[in-house]
Order: sequence, then structure tokens, then C-alpha cells
Amino acid sequence: MNAPDPNNTFPLENYKRLCFLKNVIKNPNIIVGDYTYYDDFENVENFEKNVKYLFDFNGDQLIIGKFCMIASDVSFIMNGGNHLSKAITSYPFAIFGKDWSDAMEGKSYPNKGNTEIGNDVWIGHKATIMPGISIGHGAIVGSYSIVTRDVAPYTIVGGNPAVEIRKRFNEEQVEYLLNLKWWDWPIEKITKNLNLLTGSDPEKLNHIRP
Repeated sequence: MNAPDPNNTFPLENYKRLCFLKNVIKNPNIIVGDYTYYDDFENVENFEKNVKYLFDFNGDQLIIGKFCMIASDVSFIMNGGNHLSKAITSYPFAIFGKDWSDAMEGKSYPNKGNTEIGNDVWIGHKATIMPGISIGHGAIVGSYSIVTRDVAPYTIVGGNPAVEIRKRFNEEQVEYLLNLKWWDWPIEKITKNLNLLTGSDPEKLNHIRP
């Protein structure tokens, strides 16, 4: 069996604008699963440039699962971009130090936690994911969408702000797929069952090969 190597940075021969993403990430606060790919019109190194305001002192992480598909110019806005919204002013005086250094004493900037992208998620061109968002397994985010709230598994969303367009499967099928967790199978099992996985009927997965 000759499945693609997840440790190969550029899995498409003679094509350097699509990469298995985990192999180009240098920031330890960006965690990416096997076989997730990123396609960039210019340079795959742009991915980290598009993860905005990811500062070590905030402690948040961008966590992306396996087998995700991320298009060019997708942006992730992290918690370092947050400002005060309930104060009289949103201006971040304290970061400039000097006599302003104590401006945030007893206060803290908003932090919505990690941004988490499930497995088998497709994020379209120029979509933007806001801080602390969770996108469920099997979801699809339309191009140019701005995702401001969590996305349920196997849901298609789009727009600004992104809203649900439709579910990919009915509730029973979604529950079955979430329990199946095909992305955690050994790659040999995935490879043997590609015809079923690329089909449109989840019930046929009852016939999976070991």
C-alpha cells in the first residue's frame, strides 16, 4: 500500500503552493494534524503570516485537526487582537509603558481561549476566523466568510457574519459520523475504504473494510 506520506511537505510533485501544513509550521502555538493541507496562491509560508495577533503572553493556541482543507488567504484572528469593549475607551495604554504601564492594573484584556478547528474541515478562500471559535468536524466555511460564532459539526456556513446555510447530513447521520471518527483510523484502513468515504451515503459506511 502506497499512501501519501504526511511528513512530506509538498505532496504534489512539482507543485510548491500546496503543502501538508504541519511541516511548515514553526510557531509552537499552532498545532496541526496529519494530512491537513494549505494551498496558497503565492507561498505556503504565508500561512503563519495570516495567523494574526498570536502572542506568547496570551497563552492561546490555534489547533487544527487532521484532513482539513485550508484555502489561500484564510485568516485566523487570535486573542492578541482583542481590546476592551466595556471600558470608556478601548485604547491599550498599558502596552506603551512609562506612566501608562499601570493602566491595566486589576484588569485584563478579553481572552476567548483557543481557536479549534476539527477534523475534515474545509475553509474557503479569504475566510476569517475570529478568536476563540470552535469549528466542528466535517464543517464547511464558505469563501470570504467571517466566522464570529462556533460552527456545529457537518454544517455549511457562509456570509458576514457567517450563518448556517444547511446541514450536510441529518442528525442521525451526523451522530454516526462523529462516533465513526474515520480520521483516527490507521491510514491503511482509510486507504482501503476511500470509495465509501468519498461517497455521499453515510449508511454505506456500515460496509467498511477492516
